Amino acid sequence: MDATSATLITFGIAALAGSWILLLIVSWKEDLTWGLCTLFLPPLSYLYSLGRFDKAGEAIWLAVGGWILILLA
Repeated sequence: MDATSATLITFGIAALAGSWILLLIVSWKEDLTWGLCTLFLPPLSYLYSLGRFDKAGEAIWLAVGGWILILLA
């Protein structure tokens, strides 16, 4: 693996982790149950964010950007 691929994967994973943290904050503010689901079941929390795109849209766009960086590597 060359340095460019490693850098893209690193930034992609960091973007995905950041989106999960943003989603965790938004879901805890919304409801305790969704906060716990986000904490213990991260894939389910992204389904929640699609339903609440008005509040969690920033987290979704950050996750999309992270996946694009990973796929470019």
